[in-house]
Amino acid sequence: MLNNFVISLEAVLPMFILMGVGMLVKRYRLLGAEEVRHLNHMVFVVFFPVMMFRNLYGSDIKEALDGKLIAFGVAAVLIEYLITLLVVLRVEKEPKSRGAMIQAIYRSNFVIMGIPIAVNMFGHGNLAVTAMMVSVIVPIYNILAVTTLEVFRGGKPDPVNILRKLATNPLILGAAAGIIAVLGEIKLPSVLETVVSDMSAVAMPMALVILGASFNITSIERCRKNLVICVIARLIVVPAAGLGAAAFFGFRGIAFVTLIAIFASPTAVSSFTMAETMESDSELAGNCVVFSSAFACFTMFFWIFLYKNLGMF
Repeated sequence: MLNNFVISLEAVLPMFILMGVGMLVKRYRLLGAEEVRHLNHMVFVVFFPVMMFRNLYGSDIKEALDGKLIAFGVAAVLIEYLITLLVVLRVEKEPKSRGAMIQAIYRSNFVIMGIPIAVNMFGHGNLAVTAMMVSVIVPIYNILAVTTLEVFRGGKPDPVNILRKLATNPLILGAAAGIIAVLGEIKLPSVLETVVSDMSAVAMPMALVILGASFNITSIERCRKNLVICVIARLIVVPAAGLGAAAFFGFRGIAFVTLIAIFASPTAVSSFTMAETMESDSELAGNCVVFSSAFACFTMFFWIFLYKNLGMF
């Protein structure tokens, strides 16, 4: 059990130390808010696509295309969304707050805080399955987020615009390039392989530091009840249901750790940006990101430790 404790701690502690570095960067004003925003954008459009490509490049595509895992992941996310929608409609009457709550509960920080866990536990060379799931789950997250926020602000979703954004999403483009390279048996020159490897290695540490630097706690008095509901649902209820179902259906190893990344990660950082852009309750959305990320230090450790002891990976 002590060994499992150490393994679980090593899986989550580096992430939160890097986030702490980001908070110190902000505290001592080494980066301003505008600089953090630009760096975050650079990581998303430059380093993340390269990381996605790197995780699929040279992998066994048959292993990465785990049909059972993909089907379970998609079904679980959709069921999670529908249950969240029904619950939020009962507990909250304000449309803008409804949209923010729904997004905060169903949409996890899968890429930024989920992938590092898989890396820490299985290494960079075993992430093809996780990368493939990112290319499947992220579009679903985005479609549901845009549709939800548009509906709750009284608008009508534009399918063409949603599809256009999905087609130009850097994560999707990076994954697509990796799949093409594998299927086409494309071999990069060694110099380019080194560049790709180095850029991929930079992506997650930089993203976590920027995440810490972007935290901004606003007043919680107005939204305290909804904030508590969202954080408990995101970090306890969703993982308990999702991971319990995953264990029941027999997922093990990297597949199970990938599902931990999907279901146990805190609220996605992008949910705040979208809430602000689409006239939702951005104050609630921002606080959900900050507080779920803070408490995830303990809850993610708990879920990893629990299922490690149960022999799931």
